[in-house]
Amino acid sequence: MVVDQLVAAVRKDVDAREAQVSFRDIKARSRAMDTPRDAKAAFLAPGCSIITELKRAVPYRGEIMHLETPEAMAHLAHNLESVGVRLLAVQTERHRFHGSLADMCHVRDATTVPMICRDIIIDPYQIHEARCYGADVVPLQVELLEQPHLESLLDRIESLGMCALAEVRSPEEADRALEAGASLIGINAWTLASDELYREAFATIVPGLPESVVRVAVGGVENSRNLFDYASHGADAVVVGESIMAATDPLGLARRLVATGQHPACPSRKG
Repeated sequence: MVVDQLVAAVRKDVDAREAQVSFRDIKARSRAMDTPRDAKAAFLAPGCSIITELKRAVPYRGEIMHLETPEAMAHLAHNLESVGVRLLAVQTERHRFHGSLADMCHVRDATTVPMICRDIIIDPYQIHEARCYGADVVPLQVELLEQPHLESLLDRIESLGMCALAEVRSPEEADRALEAGASLIGINAWTLASDELYREAFATIVPGLPESVVRVAVGGVENSRNLFDYASHGADAVVVGESIMAATDPLGLARRLVATGQHPACPSRKG
């Protein structure tokens, strides 16, 4: 099964890194880091916040932007912040997205906005590691985690002062995320096991979420119309990745999406 292979590859990578830096050491380092940036405020800022996902490649398509070094990614990130992107999601998973923790570290040094570590998080080691490399938000794929494991990882993320982004793809997964105590829920339009896109997932799932929950639409934003549609269904923020990274003019598209999200006509749950 594709998902099982994915998890096994992540597990192998984590084991290799832990053989170099022990869990005890990475845990101590993470707790000595500076206070995380205020991601919740960025999610809840007026309008519909734009989160750009920085990645070199995507599954089933391969490379979409040639960024040879972490420094090149950091330069792009700095420019994206300058056009109004409120959070940056850095893909650190190397197998499908050609990312690295070094990318996130360099991006953090070049920007002032909160960082989301985009990876398949299955082990406590990764959470402490993410904090060490500059993460302020860590995602949890609900479908991959048994309930006790989900709750344990969520608690660990929050114990480090970070935000846990519980990513769901069905109403049942959303219920599990709420039961685990998630206050930040990402509704992902992409399946984990294939390149199938289901934009309607957000409108299907969001009515079952309490008003107090921050709602993030993940995937499927190619233009201002898609963004407006998500906002009209209650999205507080949207994650935009491939469309910006593969665009002829990435900064131009990001600027247009930011303007749409801040336009008075864009629906918003926030003042």
